[in-house]
Amino acid sequence: MLVILIGVFIRVYVHFRTKGEDQTRLENFLKDYEASKPTRFSYADIKRITDQFKEKLGEGAHGAVYKGKLSSQILVAVKMLSNTEGDGREFINEVGTMGKIHHVNVVRLLGFCADGFYRALVYDFFPNGSLQNFISSPDNKDVFLGWDLLQQIALGIANGIEYLHQGCDHRILHFDINPHNVLLDDNFIPKISDFGLAKLCAKNQSTVSMTAARGTLGYMAPEVFSRNFGNVSYKSDIYSYGMLLLEMVGGRKNTKTTTGGEENFQVLYPDWIHGLFEGGDIYIPIDEDGDFRIAKKLAIVGLWCIQWHSVHRPSMKTVIQMLQGEGDKLKVPNNPFNASSSSNRTVNTVPGCLNLELDVIQELD
Repeated sequence: MLVILIGVFIRVYVHFRTKGEDQTRLENFLKDYEASKPTRFSYADIKRITDQFKEKLGEGAHGAVYKGKLSSQILVAVKMLSNTEGDGREFINEVGTMGKIHHVNVVRLLGFCADGFYRALVYDFFPNGSLQNFISSPDNKDVFLGWDLLQQIALGIANGIEYLHQGCDHRILHFDINPHNVLLDDNFIPKISDFGLAKLCAKNQSTVSMTAARGTLGYMAPEVFSRNFGNVSYKSDIYSYGMLLLEMVGGRKNTKTTTGGEENFQVLYPDWIHGLFEGGDIYIPIDEDGDFRIAKKLAIVGLWCIQWHSVHRPSMKTVIQMLQGEGDKLKVPNNPFNASSSSNRTVNTVPGCLNLELDVIQELD
């Protein structure tokens, strides 16, 4: 009994000591941060802002999101982080990353809460919700936005990613680009959100080392799953963006929900897009104006972005040029999902890009 009591005492001591170190680390970080960064709220403030968490907007992998009010004119979305058992690194990561970002196509962090073990992030509220709400076939008139607006949204997302990769002091790799993490404001201007999985690396380097896969199933690049496909780099975000484009064009998700509620990656989905081109013409449902050229351009750009090997994918700068240019001048890349066709064709060459090998570096803390 004495041994058991001593063992329990030691476990309790280690638990609270770890929690205390976690809180101290957060406090030190936030003390340096609060001088010129977003507002820090107490947990009581958060409860008051959300009216005791009255209206829930949704729930993701990192926690639930609630609607709130800073004033009668300013509506906000408050994300309560559910994973508070760790060492606080994910919270520090997201707050620190978001505080460095100021771009029209990236969501703005208004404030945060680090009160005891309660952690929350406060963002602008977007009544249109996420892009996922508008992934639909043109046949669905109540949801489909039209190809012109979808092209503007695709270009806005690309500009946001380009800013993360090139416009900040350090290169920011998002690692979770998908329709759920793209919010739309009143004018349907896209805002990239959710930086809980983001990584920073030196701007003059391209890749990071990772010990485990991260991201959302169906949008993760092959190299994030297996290093046999190459190094993890900013090109991993471009793969995710390509999958997002193909979903916008096809009007359906690239994952399938099973009876158990889990989602399985449908690799045949981009293969289906390739099949439309290889059949002699692309058969994608068109809107009432009858203009399929934008859909075709978005599909071609998406296919370039999802090449298996990262060196064959364009940079985001090149993607923006492709989206702004004429779709008729774009060449359809080889189908990476068709082994027979890929073995009989020449290797893809990224338009306007050099196929440079990427050096592995350590990610920044």
